[in-house]
Amino acid sequence: MTNLTFMKSGLLLALAAASLAACAHRHARATPPPPPRASPGVRSQEPIGAGSLSRSLASETGFASWYGYPYHGRQSASGEIYDMETLTAAHRTLPFQTIVRVLNLENDKRVDVRITDRGPFVDGRIIDLSHAAANVIGLIGPGTARVRVDVLRMSDDASLGAAFFAVQVGAFRDRDNAERFRARMAARYGSARVVQHEGNPTLWRVLVGQETSETDARTLSEKIRRDYGEKNAFVVRLDS
Repeated sequence: MTNLTFMKSGLLLALAAASLAACAHRHARATPPPPPRASPGVRSQEPIGAGSLSRSLASETGFASWYGYPYHGRQSASGEIYDMETLTAAHRTLPFQTIVRVLNLENDKRVDVRITDRGPFVDGRIIDLSHAAANVIGLIGPGTARVRVDVLRMSDDASLGAAFFAVQVGAFRDRDNAERFRARMAARYGSARVVQHEGNPTLWRVLVGQETSETDARTLSEKIRRDYGEKNAFVVRLDS
């Protein structure tokens, strides 16, 4: 009787020990391992945009293009001589000397450029890069690409003075056609002009209005789109 009791007690102790060991094993497997340490001298790569976007002043997304000849060596809208092998760009409304970062959304390549010119004057495009800048982000071959433009530093040039904005409603190769369209727009909206844009070919741009803020110009642009049915109306900055 005593031996039987001893054997039962031993069996119970063994089962209890096995149960505790199994429980401990399950808890150990449920605990995730600590994250691996980075190797000495290796820095983690920051996700694209995580740092630059948090420091950007404004952002816009659209299509970029690039320009070289015949504009190379000519005076840009800012007064500088355009050098297509420097990191510069043309924008419709940003002040000259503003620094922006252009991210090619198709290949994640980026480049920082300085705004020195006006353009592009084609609906749907938001920035025209120099040949050098386009080459950095792989834009030379395709010609255009979808990009994000982040403003890194606005121009602090006090000589810029007050800004005025207008709405471009058309660009014509024939000046007579541009003048006829200008007359129609002036009759409806009160103010319109024809501006020559030299290039290959030379274009005659029709601009409507002269607003003191970009917001007012956008309101006019929406009105023209809605009332006149002109889908290619977009805001441009008047620098002279």
